[in-house]
Amino acid sequence: MDKLLFSIRKAMQQSSDLPFSVYSSVLEQQLHNVPISKPLLIVVLSGDKQLGGDNKINCPADHFIFLSDSPAINMRNIPKAKLYFALLIEFDYQDFEELPIGEQPDKDYFADKIPVPLRQSLQQFVECSSWANQQILSLRKREILALLYHLGYQQVAMMRSKNKVSHRLHELFTKSGFKDLSTTAICEKLAMSESTLRRKLKLEGSSVQSIKDRSRMSLALHLLQTSVEPIGLIAEQCGYHSQSRFTDKFKAHFGLTPRELRKTRMNE
Repeated sequence: MDKLLFSIRKAMQQSSDLPFSVYSSVLEQQLHNVPISKPLLIVVLSGDKQLGGDNKINCPADHFIFLSDSPAINMRNIPKAKLYFALLIEFDYQDFEELPIGEQPDKDYFADKIPVPLRQSLQQFVECSSWANQQILSLRKREILALLYHLGYQQVAMMRSKNKVSHRLHELFTKSGFKDLSTTAICEKLAMSESTLRRKLKLEGSSVQSIKDRSRMSLALHLLQTSVEPIGLIAEQCGYHSQSRFTDKFKAHFGLTPRELRKTRMNE
């Protein structure tokens, strides 16, 4: 078994609170409009990953892809030898602070075969994840970004997401459990006036409700991909009082129901 894959599985057995996610399936997954809330490193260890529409980006096993934040992207996770398995690491705005700022790249992603130094760095990150505190984990994330930059992937410096209001709203809704927050309460937490909030969201081409809906779907997808919690409980965690309404919203957004997605992760 691949050493990195083995270490990931061992870490998952030791703790459920990890600084990375694992998406795996035994059947093909086709997902539409997947929100990328933060810059994201995806490392495919088994199977193939395809992204985009007609001009598909292919990321086979032993390859990685680094994505900038994006409101929606289509994805296919394709098992090979009965398994799709990928490591996902999200990065925050401050993780990029030590990287130089260059010109904006033509593409909002880059991909390649996993270099040996990157594999070793990921191995160290995974191995320390079960015991390291937040400060150490943040340093490890910065090391991964710096390593990518010095390995020749200078475009990683421009994958940083701007410190947008939409990102702050995403964090606010997620941490509040999607409770109904008044505009006044939101403005107080963001320390800005209502007119400033509306103006900044207009410049970002977004709205409070669209960000809330996207944040709900992002959490729902994450929980369905990484846990075995009942779908009804996941619906509640995403702020839905009705499981049927949650199912309708999920299918309208991703193109399949929560139950259909969950079946792709199970050996029937």
